[in-house]
Amino acid sequence: MIVNPQLLNYRLIIGSLIIAVAVLTVYSFTSYKSIATHQQFLEQEKKLVESELSQMIASYDDVSISNNLISSQLEDAKRATKLTLDSLRILRSDLSVLSKFKQQLFNLKLKNKTLFKTVDSLNEVNKDLEREKLLANSELIKQQLENSTLVQKNKNLNKTLEKGALLTANSFKAKGFETFFGNKRFSSKAKRVETIEVCFILAENSLTEAGAKDFYIQIVNPKNNVVADKGSINFGESTLIYSAKEIVNYNNNVVEVCIDVDADINEKPLEQGNYYISIFHKDRKLGSTQVNLN
Repeated sequence: MIVNPQLLNYRLIIGSLIIAVAVLTVYSFTSYKSIATHQQFLEQEKKLVESELSQMIASYDDVSISNNLISSQLEDAKRATKLTLDSLRILRSDLSVLSKFKQQLFNLKLKNKTLFKTVDSLNEVNKDLEREKLLANSELIKQQLENSTLVQKNKNLNKTLEKGALLTANSFKAKGFETFFGNKRFSSKAKRVETIEVCFILAENSLTEAGAKDFYIQIVNPKNNVVADKGSINFGESTLIYSAKEIVNYNNNVVEVCIDVDADINEKPLEQGNYYISIFHKDRKLGSTQVNLN
C-alpha cells in the first residue's frame, strides 16, 4: 500500500487544529466559569459588607444617650457609615474596591466598639444614678412620712397637754341666804332670799399654769333672765352675760371657792322656781348646779 505524504500532513495538521480548538474551548470554558465564580464571590462579599453596614446604621438608632458629646460622636459615626454604604452601592465590585471597603468597615467597627463601650458605661452610670435617686426619693418620702407622723404626734401631744392643763372643778353647790340682824341665814323662800351663794372646788393640777384666774358666775332665774346682771364679756366670737366675777389665786392645789351673788333691788323679791347657775373660766364652762326657791 502506497501512502501519500501530502495527505498525511493534512491529516496531521487537521488533527492538531482539532486538538488545539478542543484545548482552547476547555480553557475558555474553565476561565469563564472561574471568572463567573469570582464575580459571584465578589457580589456575595459586597452584599455581606452592605448588610453589616446597614445593621451598623440601625444600631445607631437603637442607642439612647443623654450625653451631648457622645450623642454628637454617634451622629458623626452614623453619617460616616451611611456615606460608606452609599459609596459601596454605587461602585462596581472588584477585589481592590471590596478590600478598601472591608478595611473601612473594620475601622468603623473598631470606632463603634469604643463608642458603644462608652455608651454602655454611661448608661450603667445613669442606671446607678437613677437607682440612687429612687433610693434617695424613697428615703425622703419615708422621712417626710416620719416627720408628718411626728408632727401629728406632737399636735396630739400638745392637745393632750392643753387638755391636761385645763382647770377643772367639781362639787358645784348653790344656796339661798337672807340677812338676819346683819348675819347670813340659809333660806329657800324666794321672798326672803337676798343672796345666792355659789360654791365649787378647783381640782389639783400640776400642769396648769399657776396664778390669778378669773371666774364668772351666771345665774338665770325661772323667766330666763340673768340675775344681778353685771354686763357682758367677749371671748372671741362668744359673749357671756354674767352675774358675778371672782379672781382666785390658783397654786395648782385644791381650792374651795365660794361667791356671794346679791340680787339687785329691782329683782327683789326673787321669783319662785328653779335658778340655774353656771360657772365659767374664760369662755369654758366648768360646771353647773341649780337651786329651787319656793
